[in-house]
Amino acid sequence: MHPTSVAHYFAILAACLPVTLAAIGPVTSLRVFNADVNPDGYRRKAATAGGAVTGPLIVGQKGDKFRINLINQLSEASMWKSTSIHWHGFFMKGTQWADGPAFVSQCPIAKDNSFLYEFNAGEQAGTFWYHSHLQAQYCDGLRGPMVVYNPRDPHRRLYDVDNEGTVITLADWYHVPSRRNAKIPEFDSTLINGLGRYYKNKQKTPLAVITVERGKRYRMRLVSITCDPNYTFQVDKHTDLTVIEVDGVDHKPIVVDSIQIFAGQRYSFILNANQKIDNYWIRANPNYHITGFENGINSAILRYRGALDRDPTTSQDKIRNPLKEQNLIPLDNTPAPGKPVPGGADINIDLRFSYPTSPGDTFYINGKSFKSPDLAVLLQILNGNRDVLSYVPEGLVVPLARNKVVELTFNGGVDHGPHPIHLHGHTFHVVRSAGTSNYNFKNPPIRDVVSAGNSGDRVTIRFVTDNPGPWILHCHIDWHLVTGFEMLFVEDLPNIPTTIQGPPDAWKKLCPIYHALDHSDL
Repeated sequence: MHPTSVAHYFAILAACLPVTLAAIGPVTSLRVFNADVNPDGYRRKAATAGGAVTGPLIVGQKGDKFRINLINQLSEASMWKSTSIHWHGFFMKGTQWADGPAFVSQCPIAKDNSFLYEFNAGEQAGTFWYHSHLQAQYCDGLRGPMVVYNPRDPHRRLYDVDNEGTVITLADWYHVPSRRNAKIPEFDSTLINGLGRYYKNKQKTPLAVITVERGKRYRMRLVSITCDPNYTFQVDKHTDLTVIEVDGVDHKPIVVDSIQIFAGQRYSFILNANQKIDNYWIRANPNYHITGFENGINSAILRYRGALDRDPTTSQDKIRNPLKEQNLIPLDNTPAPGKPVPGGADINIDLRFSYPTSPGDTFYINGKSFKSPDLAVLLQILNGNRDVLSYVPEGLVVPLARNKVVELTFNGGVDHGPHPIHLHGHTFHVVRSAGTSNYNFKNPPIRDVVSAGNSGDRVTIRFVTDNPGPWILHCHIDWHLVTGFEMLFVEDLPNIPTTIQGPPDAWKKLCPIYHALDHSDL
């Protein structure tokens, strides 16, 4: 494929393919299919939810039951035709079968089939997202934001506007489909709300526009749906961003001028539209490869109502007050579970991440590289197979008793990092963040994705085993996940069958349908 003339087809694109999709949910259908897309001046086929490179915003209210019928119409031979969707950040208590990781909580949904995901938001509210959890499929576009609104939001007095127009997604984009890409490829552009500029194309293709009205305060929901880079996010002339939410958890307001955000993380911040009516650059600078903002790459536009329809001319502000994770404090001041000393948990586990130079392109946890079983782990457990732990590489599956405090400590500085580490089924307390040697057991930040940091960093997190089921811990750089950077915790194995609601018969049929496929249809 070669770069094509933007002028030739952008009018056609605008007429037939939405860049952003209307919000849907909590009861809805999500149609997944291949579509021709051109978000950055380069046309390719994508795997999409609804036809755009960023899927529709899925919304609900605190306490809602989500019922999302996933309809798989993928057909492109150069990409994966099966799929499986993870609803990132939701605990899935009682509905572990709806968590989504292929071959852990379910088998993939075969092409020309559908599956109804059902789960309760419960007491959770905040900013979440969804994405394929099969191979590196979400790097082909199968990803999108989710918001659960809280009618009694404790931060409600701090902002005037919070709607689908205040959700900001950051994504990396690749011109070669993931199934045909190198194991750890380099991205070709940054997309903000589904639009960006290809750094090799000097034409000014359209950028995303966030529209605000002067004098109002906006709750912006920043979602990293990236496959690889982390971003430093800032808005020209708006250097008083007030962070109030971290990965679906309310935190005490903290004012910063920039936010470093890793794959899978989410932040809500208050933007005060208190500048003159004009256009201002929104900047998301990646940590490597295509950095900077020449010709509007890595950028979007904050446009005050009444400003001209044109690119901004503002200059980047010097970063003086960046967000530091260790400064985040949960709104309810929740202390870390366990004793307030290092190693003060019921179960203390040291994880050593590594990336040896040989054989290369494979990541290891404690010297082992994860390989998925052929049948879903949860299905085997529910079928009474107590030998399920032997199907995962020894040392990468850890049985955990119920209602225990677990402390995990791991190292930074591994090649192709920093690595964002995500735990399914839980949030956790970050008692020691990357970049610091200090521990906080009194009121540490609570989140579900944490950076492992750089060379010399040691990160420590704690969680409670209060959610029976098989839950994976993995690097959220998707290229690393598919090359072995993953492990499995199985909580309360003997009682898992008695704690799950369902699962439906359709879930039990996913594996036989998938395994009956020809290789070309996987």
